[in-house]
Amino acid sequence: MESDITATDEGRGRFTYHGGDLAAARSAYPGAPEPWVDLSTGINPIPYAVPSLPMDAWAALPSAAAARALEAAAARAYGAEPDNIVGAPGTEALIQWLPRLHRARRVGVLGFTYGDHARSWRSAGAEVDVVDDLAALEGYDVAVVVNPNNPDGRLVEPDALVRLARRVGLLVVDEAFADVVSSDWSLATRPPPNGLVLRSFGKFFGLAGLRLGFAVTATDRATSLRAAFGPWAVSGPAVAVGTRAFADDVWASSSLTRLAQDAGRLDVLLRDAGAVLVGGTTLYRLAEFDDAAGTFDALAHAGLLTRPFAERPRWLRFGLPVDEAAWQRLSGALRR
Repeated sequence: MESDITATDEGRGRFTYHGGDLAAARSAYPGAPEPWVDLSTGINPIPYAVPSLPMDAWAALPSAAAARALEAAAARAYGAEPDNIVGAPGTEALIQWLPRLHRARRVGVLGFTYGDHARSWRSAGAEVDVVDDLAALEGYDVAVVVNPNNPDGRLVEPDALVRLARRVGLLVVDEAFADVVSSDWSLATRPPPNGLVLRSFGKFFGLAGLRLGFAVTATDRATSLRAAFGPWAVSGPAVAVGTRAFADDVWASSSLTRLAQDAGRLDVLLRDAGAVLVGGTTLYRLAEFDDAAGTFDALAHAGLLTRPFAERPRWLRFGLPVDEAAWQRLSGALRR
């Protein structure tokens, strides 16, 4: 899940996009060298290797048994109960559907964070406040917390979230990036009765295009969500790939190690470029620049797409380069 981005300077005002929109970047910076290096998303740049799938995964509707097996595999990975987890075509679909299934008059979102939470509730007619303090969420019909937060990686203690849940109508915790932090931070293992936890498959496994996500919630709410999405919410290929990927503990362990090493390497590059590190996760780093707009523009002219924030004009978020050539291009562009 990526927030809206507005580029500035030569590209300023000319395109607004979600992270990863290289077509818009090429249009705004037609002279940039190819291939572009996309650092604008928080997606694992080295994805899980998609296995060869049987034709039935493409040609047949996914069976209820296969869908439940996928949910059981996800439940094992997240430490959740299988009856409390619902597969969906991406967490973005859940973010869009939830306000239509759970009517709310007043919604509070802990900011500064991913913008589609506020947008989706507003579009459903709710009054939405973005607040800076967890305690300020008390009393809302729905409270939304992204944990770890996008873009700064802020973490909220699970016990604090459990306490908050007692003081709101529904607590939504977006754990799209929780795969790269300790499971101790996750509420998926113990969602409050009035809680709903969102988990993304595509971020950590690097397969955002597969469109696969999950909600973890009380059994009755899970049953309602499952009914709302219908019998074939998750595609056959997503069922097959997701079930296999969740079982590959060796890949997950080695990926966590690599991501931590690469995040440390990125921190060094950013500090050497004069940036102040604000935070992030091992999938993305958030840095503050004296002239973030100029840095964004210079990097884009060099064919490197980063993530600016109109609401935080000194911030740029960087994903991880995919290979050594991309690392060298970033290093060279930051030194200019």
